[in-house]
Amino acid sequence: MNQLNIKNYAHIGDAVYEVFIRERTIMLTSNLQKLHKMTVHFVNAGFQTELLEKLTPLLTDAELELARRARNIPTSSARRINKALHSSATSLEVVLGYNYIHNKERYLELCNIMEKLIDFNL
Repeated sequence: MNQLNIKNYAHIGDAVYEVFIRERTIMLTSNLQKLHKMTVHFVNAGFQTELLEKLTPLLTDAELELARRARNIPTSSARRINKALHSSATSLEVVLGYNYIHNKERYLELCNIMEKLIDFNL
């Protein structure tokens, strides 16, 4: 399979991470306002950075290299958040996106780990 641009992995990683979160939060409430609040809580650069910090010791050398490369992706100056925070969150998205495309088994393993690391009881 051909390698994609690192930004492409971030793009798909962002999507699969949000689906991962939504699949879990829909089991917690049927109140749309609460669902939105929970989703926003877990799908943001700050939370994703914290999650990456917890995952880092469990990542392979190749995944750590992907995360390092992702931190160096230039970001738009239009972003209103801390660029370092955004870069770190993008690193998580790249690792997830890469595995989603190239290694579904590892992607699911990372999802199982994340599920254990995240306290969904807000």
